[in-house]
Amino acid sequence: MPRVAPFEAHHQRYEAWFGKHEAAYISELLALRPFVPWKGKGLEIGVGSGRFAAPLGVQVGVDPSPAMLVHAAARGIAVVEGVAENLPFAAGSFDYALVVTTICFVDSAAKMLAEAHRVLKPGGRLVIGFIDRESDLGQDYLLHQAESVFYREATFFSADEVDRLLLKSGFSIDGWGQTLSHPLAEIREIETLRAGHGRGAFVVMAASKGI
Repeated sequence: MPRVAPFEAHHQRYEAWFGKHEAAYISELLALRPFVPWKGKGLEIGVGSGRFAAPLGVQVGVDPSPAMLVHAAARGIAVVEGVAENLPFAAGSFDYALVVTTICFVDSAAKMLAEAHRVLKPGGRLVIGFIDRESDLGQDYLLHQAESVFYREATFFSADEVDRLLLKSGFSIDGWGQTLSHPLAEIREIETLRAGHGRGAFVVMAASKGI
């Protein structure tokens, strides 16, 4: 079952996080920007309130939470209610897809990636942003997981695990990026994107579907 209840009940609290942690949010956006295509039809899987899709120019968003979709629609996203493991789109519908932290909340990451692969056109790009479980911030989230209304039922992945999942789903890896090298409470300045993974908490992976 999709983990919708916390986002339905606390969507305003979710929105407030971005204002409270603005430097971290902008750092994540800047880390994603080089990997997200400028052209073509894009889909964000797990669009939430549209905080990433809107500034990155992603036109369509799917999410199981109606409350979150109201925010996304207000930001100009064409929204569709649905789950990541059973996307309500025909095969080959999109040039690229974006997934930001959604991998933590799905029932099956493998099924989500299989669906992403299905709805992408040949040669299409998938961009995934997530908190690396092995990072200091990832370990802090695990330590306090029971205290968070959003992350209480989340499943955190390491960068190597996401790499293996993508390869098993038929994607080829194009590149890595990372940001957020400090504890969340200490982030006051916008951080620049660095290549690779292993030092930053927020990891971005770009992958391609074969032609």
